[in-house]
Amino acid sequence: MAKPHNPADAPPVSTLAAELRISVGKLLRRVREQASPGDFTSSQKSVLLRLDRDGPATVSALARAESVRPQSMRVTVAALEAMKAISGKPDPNDGRQTLVDLTPAFRKTLKASRSAKEDWLVRALQAQLSPQEHAELASAVKLLQRLAEF
Repeated sequence: MAKPHNPADAPPVSTLAAELRISVGKLLRRVREQASPGDFTSSQKSVLLRLDRDGPATVSALARAESVRPQSMRVTVAALEAMKAISGKPDPNDGRQTLVDLTPAFRKTLKASRSAKEDWLVRALQAQLSPQEHAELASAVKLLQRLAEF
């Protein structure tokens, strides 16, 4: 049986923040290692994730959402099109605009990559943590979600 948590045993908040940042960073790097390596820049990854989450968008809408100039977004979109990760088609509401979206082939790659990451994490959780620790981690995840929404 776990001993009751005593707030007096907790490290200073500044220490906790530093340890959390380091631990989350290490965990993210380990999870990323499980996917096939991609040649995407951080801005390209951000656009790909936004299109996956929000659906097709114009270059202008992507630029606004990512807080970059439309010219910069055009360069990012052109590179992703050259890699066959996204493609464009005329906007049905405004034929002057082009909607870009993930290609079906890239969606399949993205799904496989996510699956590999999740499979590794499931194996790590099963191998490294007890059922009681799974429950503790579930509580911690709720706290992390709250922090992420701050």
